[in-house]
Amino acid sequence: MTTADPRSLLYRQLDPAEAQAIARDTLARCDDGELYLQFIAAETFAFDDGRLKTADYSRDAGFGLRGVSGEMTGFAHANEISAAAIRRAGETLQLLDPAKGQPAPPPRQSNRHLYTDASPLDLIPFARKVALLETIDAAARARDPRVAQVSASLSASWSVVEIVRADGFVATDVRPLVRLNVSIVAEQNGRRETGSFGIGGRRLYDDLFAPETWNRAIDTALAQALTNLDSVAAPAGEMTVLLGPGWPGVLLHEAIGHGLEGDFNRKGTSAFSGRIGERVGAPGVTVVDDGSIAARRGSLSIDDEGTPTQETVLIEDGILKGYMQDRLNARLMGVAPTGNGRRESYAHAPMPRMTNTFMKGGNDDPADLLSRMKSGIFAKSFGGGQVDIVSGKFVFSCTEAYLVENGKLGAPIKGATLIGDGPTVLTRVQGIGNDMALDEGVGVCGKGGQSVPAGVGQPTLLVAGLTVGGTG
Repeated sequence: MTTADPRSLLYRQLDPAEAQAIARDTLARCDDGELYLQFIAAETFAFDDGRLKTADYSRDAGFGLRGVSGEMTGFAHANEISAAAIRRAGETLQLLDPAKGQPAPPPRQSNRHLYTDASPLDLIPFARKVALLETIDAAARARDPRVAQVSASLSASWSVVEIVRADGFVATDVRPLVRLNVSIVAEQNGRRETGSFGIGGRRLYDDLFAPETWNRAIDTALAQALTNLDSVAAPAGEMTVLLGPGWPGVLLHEAIGHGLEGDFNRKGTSAFSGRIGERVGAPGVTVVDDGSIAARRGSLSIDDEGTPTQETVLIEDGILKGYMQDRLNARLMGVAPTGNGRRESYAHAPMPRMTNTFMKGGNDDPADLLSRMKSGIFAKSFGGGQVDIVSGKFVFSCTEAYLVENGKLGAPIKGATLIGDGPTVLTRVQGIGNDMALDEGVGVCGKGGQSVPAGVGQPTLLVAGLTVGGTG
């Protein structure tokens, strides 16, 4: 499937010059817009209960044609990349009011490549992929007699995209993505608990097949399951919470990140709307979105409108500095796009979305932060959560957490949920660790019915006055 010219997968029924001519004709009456071409191949292998349960392979290709006039957007798509299909889609854009001003300027060109063009799907044979999952299953069961069930999955995708604009701008990106997940159920005295671990990014399968990688996945998932076997009921009430580094940044992503996306702020529906220059967090709180980190799950060489990704400072030392912008909302707000225009596929229009969103590290020793706690909980890992973007209110469940008494970790707890709102949490940060870490590369972000890969991260954080919903 990997070819000398990946663009050839997009231009089997269409000439590149013809694509540019059609984009020029169909978007002539618009302020902005693009023809988005995409080829994508994906595979998933799932091993569960000692057997290969899933072996899926798919490939798809299509286009999305978007025209923007003022605040109005016209969008049409099809899974056929041909001149006739694109011209038919262009008829939809005739419903837009003609643009009254100058067309928006094109994105700046970039030759930066943050990941390999090679396809992970081609380089390792089918049998080796299945054998890896069999090996993980057997190794996990041999680790501890309490292992009752093992689930392991391996997945990858490889996508070629090209953005063609009416002004002659053309940009291409070739995007790999891989992921390994291990989940273990441990049983003791009739009680069952689960632990899990995942790792991935925009790279090839190579490191996922390394024994040190999949053994770490097994060890981490098993340790979490065994810890939870000894867990006691979580307390309830308002208390001090110590948040671990890395994946717990998903709370920051959901409770704060979405509220800093341009569309919600342009419409005035975010808790952060109209607050640029105001203090929204405790001193030392600096939050950025950075889609330009090499090989990370949320990274892109260019976004889905052709804008190069960058580090965007959202909050600096507690002061709100800016929002994440796609082209439409940036133009209407009179600011520059930040490389955050993202879409799930050719069948979706872009919108402002996070890439890798994280809080930068501080100066505190994590051990010192723990020692400062008289009582509370330490939340090491999170599962799912719910967030109201308008208010920033959230509810998150902890998958691994511990009681803290007199500055020391106590018993593991089960059933703990964290309840609060993002803007308030930022103001209650009392300590910022020097151990900032990004997650292992498994995040999926949902918004407006679209899912895209995303990264999160943070240092160890000491937060006062969070509500903990418990079971005890």
